[in-house]
Amino acid sequence: MHFPPALRALICFLALAALLGAAPLRAEYAGAYPFKAVATTGMVGDMVRRIAGERATVTDLMSAGIDPHLYKPGRGDLIALKGADIVFYSGLKLEGQMSEILAGLSTSKPSIAIAEAIPSARLLGDDHHHDPHVWMDAALWLLAAEKAHAGLVTFDPKGKTIYDANMEILKKDMAALDTRAREAIASIPKEARVLVTAHDAFSYFGRAYGIEVMGIQGISTESEAGLQDINRMVELLVTRKIPAVFVESSVSEKNVRALVEGAAARGHKVAIGGSLFSDAMGKAGTPQGTYIGMLDHNVETIVKAVKGKEGNGE
Repeated sequence: MHFPPALRALICFLALAALLGAAPLRAEYAGAYPFKAVATTGMVGDMVRRIAGERATVTDLMSAGIDPHLYKPGRGDLIALKGADIVFYSGLKLEGQMSEILAGLSTSKPSIAIAEAIPSARLLGDDHHHDPHVWMDAALWLLAAEKAHAGLVTFDPKGKTIYDANMEILKKDMAALDTRAREAIASIPKEARVLVTAHDAFSYFGRAYGIEVMGIQGISTESEAGLQDINRMVELLVTRKIPAVFVESSVSEKNVRALVEGAAARGHKVAIGGSLFSDAMGKAGTPQGTYIGMLDHNVETIVKAVKGKEGNGE
């Protein structure tokens, strides 16, 4: 039986409430170590792992290649959330159909939306729908990491010394990442600093690192690109002689390939410059399976393709 999204969310919420019961919220952790933390996306989970160290085991609900905008929570997710001692998620409506469930958790256990700590003045979009892709700017994502750090200290104050030390290391690593990204993008000739992707997930990246960004779809992949959107982007590629476009690991390649074909029909060859990580990181155990490795990969891929060194198009 097919249910509309709002009803599906309600059903999931009621199922979660039944699983979690009415256990009271405790301010501080008093159980065994390592405690169980659950994160929604890999980007959130990686930050929590870096800060928590061996004091926690962190489970990510969404693995590599999973689109959080479209993710539908299953019973396994509800069981993981039930068993968690503390939950971390991005927020700003990134998690789509899970948003109601995650917000409802706060009555039974610590549930922290780390990206919602970022001041609204630094967010893109409007008060009704902020762009949730804040991890594309390392300086903004550090603010989210600081929210995760504060949440861990409040939940487990006995671990504060460890959390503080790990956070200091993370700050240094994030500052170095931010510098690398700025310098690499600045090496692209100014007129060539244009990034065309499957959906509008890179606006924070563009603002932070000085590259013009254009997505075929909107900030959520729940929106559909129409023929007018494709034609408009093809016109832009041809007129500005843009050499490369990029697919995303968690989004269908269909629209990007339509751009390549449309430009070819107009006599302009466009390469697929590579695959970028937007709403999900790479596979666990790979460099791209960490936040810093993911952003490094994106920067290197963009620079090589846009500067014409290494597109892998057809």
